[in-house]
Formats: sequence, structure tokens, C-alpha cells
Amino acid sequence: MSVAAFVVVLLGAESSGKTTLAQALAVALAARGSRVIRVDEFLREFCDLLERTPRNAEQAGIVAEQTARIEAAASKADVVIADTSALMIAVYSELVFGDTSLYASALAAHSRANLTLLMALDVPWQDDGLQRDGPQVRAPVDALIRASLDGAGIAFTTIDGLGPARLAAALRAVDRARAEDA
Repeated sequence: MSVAAFVVVLLGAESSGKTTLAQALAVALAARGSRVIRVDEFLREFCDLLERTPRNAEQAGIVAEQTARIEAAASKADVVIADTSALMIAVYSELVFGDTSLYASALAAHSRANLTLLMALDVPWQDDGLQRDGPQVRAPVDALIRASLDGAGIAFTTIDGLGPARLAAALRAVDRARAEDA
């Protein structure tokens, strides 16, 4: 019988440090002896491949692919670090297209995570290409994420600080959640 991995999902507005923290967290947990798989953000891959942002009709496919990648990784590792979940696609679908139809499936998929880490908005905003709407979008996105999680009854831990302090806060949250899960 295979045991599913402990799944940690990082959420946050654009340029809030999700990818940087996901990379550091995966390295730190692997150094402790865990078999770790990091699941990168499929939306970024999509934008890079097609050299554009998705259209509304493509959002559901991106939700499904992000979820499938997390589930596949969970069958092969002790810990999965997901650099976002389908919930972020649902949030942006609402913000950009006014479409709230993805929330039900995104929240159902996200609820299977063991720990949700929400990035605070204390990291300086940086433009990194096609996915960036600008710093003015961060607060509204953060509000939608928080409202979605709260509305679904999904607990989350807000992670703030820069560099090593942010990683230390995330590791404390992971250690606490894994101890409670055991």
C-alpha cells in the first residue's frame, strides 16, 4: 500500500516569492532526508510555451493539469511542494475574466493539500514577463485568495519575511503541520 505524500501548496499574488520559496523549501526538506518533488506552476509553462497568457476557455485545462501534476507527484514522494494550485488559476480567472466557474473544482483539489502557505506581500514586486499584471494587482489577488480559503474553511499560514527568514518561517509551519498530521 502506498502512502500519499504530505502536500504543501504555496499560494500568493504575482511576485510574492512563491517560486523562490518553493525551490528553497524543497532543497531544505530534501537535505533533511525526505523524498521531495517540487511541482512547478503549469501556468508559467503554458505562457512561456505559447508566448501569451491563456484565454478564458483555456483556464479549465490549466486547472486540470496543475491538479494532475500535484496528484502524480504525491504518489511518488514523501513531500510535495506545489508552487501554486488550481486555486490560483481560479482566482485569476475571476479577476481577469469575471469567471467564477473554476472555484468548485479548484477548491476541491486544493482541499486535499496538507498545508497551505500564503505568501505575504512584503517581497518587492518584480516584472518577469507574460504573467505580470503589475504591483496594483497584488492586493486584490491576495484578498480573493484569502476569501476563497476562508469561504471553503481551508486553513492557511501566512509566510512573511525575506530570504532566510521566510524559509525559516515556512519550515516551522511545515514541521508543525507534519507533527500534527502524524
